[in-house]
Amino acid sequence: MAAEDGGGEKQGAGAAAARKAKRQGGFRTMPFILANDFCDRLASVGFTSNLITYLTLQMHLPLVQASNIITNYNGTANLTPLVGGLVADSFAGRFWTITFGSVVYQIGMVCLTLSAALPSLHPPPCAKHAADCQRASSYQIAVLYMSLLCTSIGTGGTRPCTMAFGADQLELNAHGRRGARPKWSFFNLYFFAVELAKLTAVTAVVYIQENVGWGWGLGVPTIAMLAAVIAFVSGYSLYVRMPPGGSPMVRLAQVAAAAFKKRKAAVPDASLLYQDKELDAGISTTGRLLHTDQLKFFDKAAIVTDGDVLPSGQPNPWRLSTVHRVEELKSIIRILPICAAGIILVTSSSHNHSFAIQQARTLNRDLTPHFRIPPASMLIFTNLAMLLTLAFYDRVLVRVLRRLTGRPNGITHLQRTGVGLTIAMLSNAVAAVVERRRRSVAAASGLLDAPKATLPMSVFWLVPQFTIHGIANAFMDVGRMEFLYDQAPESMRSTAAALYWLTFSIGSYLGTLLVTIVHAKTQRSGQWLPDNLNRGKLDNYYWLVVALEVVNLVYFFVCVKYYTFKPLETVGGEEEVELYHGNGNGANGAKKHGGSFK
Repeated sequence: MAAEDGGGEKQGAGAAAARKAKRQGGFRTMPFILANDFCDRLASVGFTSNLITYLTLQMHLPLVQASNIITNYNGTANLTPLVGGLVADSFAGRFWTITFGSVVYQIGMVCLTLSAALPSLHPPPCAKHAADCQRASSYQIAVLYMSLLCTSIGTGGTRPCTMAFGADQLELNAHGRRGARPKWSFFNLYFFAVELAKLTAVTAVVYIQENVGWGWGLGVPTIAMLAAVIAFVSGYSLYVRMPPGGSPMVRLAQVAAAAFKKRKAAVPDASLLYQDKELDAGISTTGRLLHTDQLKFFDKAAIVTDGDVLPSGQPNPWRLSTVHRVEELKSIIRILPICAAGIILVTSSSHNHSFAIQQARTLNRDLTPHFRIPPASMLIFTNLAMLLTLAFYDRVLVRVLRRLTGRPNGITHLQRTGVGLTIAMLSNAVAAVVERRRRSVAAASGLLDAPKATLPMSVFWLVPQFTIHGIANAFMDVGRMEFLYDQAPESMRSTAAALYWLTFSIGSYLGTLLVTIVHAKTQRSGQWLPDNLNRGKLDNYYWLVVALEVVNLVYFFVCVKYYTFKPLETVGGEEEVELYHGNGNGANGAKKHGGSFK
């Protein structure tokens, strides 16, 4: 009861944690948190960026099967964060959830390295002139799957919590200093560190995999992951560690159940709905959510009726909820349609780690007579573009837009996301045009039936599509994550971050489904996605993705038009009370009525 109601012990712990924000947290914690995530991403990107090569050339799997393994893995790795976020918000807390996830991820990386290093765990190399190579056995694939499963479980602990935990250090530290705004945009800083790790992975790590061997190529990320665990745990005493406020899913279920039981009751004036500051203290340390006029059915959960109060004097949570708890449910429901717009976005970019890498393998990658660019290193242009765009956006563009709009962050998080969605369409349109050019060069050179031959066409033709995708990510990824952190209830921020990764999960599975359907439906009329891309129609697949993105962009605009930002009551001092509508400018940002996408 205490865990679910946020009362008693948890209230005192929540208040104590808020007071400690003055002494803990702040920018000094960033090296520990960002070092952890840097090494984590170096490990994950170090093997996923070139996984298509490992599966096709080392495990000897067909292209479509290998592509589906990658998207299925990405789907699972982005589904587990939903469980991890709930565990962190319910009882474990963010610090211990991150620590546990990092250790399990380390185990998965060790197993993956052994799979590549031990001859018994992968098939023998192909003979030089062999037409068919021996595929990986069921046992070898099972070991691979178990390794990927461990890393998927590990990401369930790290991904939903690291961003929220890091933002807590700056946002809650600023809140502890009476509403002072943090000097740094954590999410820009976070994604900058992530892209720096990716850049290192797709250059140094991929080079080792292609030129030294897969044992060392996976061993280096494994060592990096060990460094990540050590770096994170070593900063334990400096962190702001907000106590979990009880299961958020239980609270949401209680609101829904109470509203259903009173479905025939008439909703009174909002001032008559049930409020209890003490009951909500443990889950509203930075301010309570105020009543909104949307989704009024759930307001019935806050109507006081006979039998709602237990003999102890406490409300029965399955019959009566506070306005704050009702608004928690409303906030999550309002967020979901916006989150869903990210699903097609992930589906449309899933081919960057499979088909685009295979395209690069067919092109001229020679920089010098003695150095050839690894195909997976083409992702460097996505990482570089995102790094430069993030720096330009945070240091230059925000200042210019701030003068024009008067907003602290220049534009709202939803506007930033919409710009990214629009740019992403251009990336796939360019990819379609370049693929058509690549195939025409293969035809003109008489190499249509030589999939392993190098075409007389530079690999740098692929640079624009990777670069544009990186620019789009700088707008979309940061905008979506900031939106979720800003608009999610305080006690559900790890769960909200998990929603971000859930869109990656669903999008990856949808990518698998899309590739499977296209492959099946085009077998008779001329395959779009055969193992030999020179005989395929990959450009048609890209145009199909562009069409899906157009529909998705229209859907996003409709969702934004009808979205209502959450109203929050914040307490700056003993008597100071401010009404603040989250406006897409970040938590503890300008406390005024927020705008919309328009």
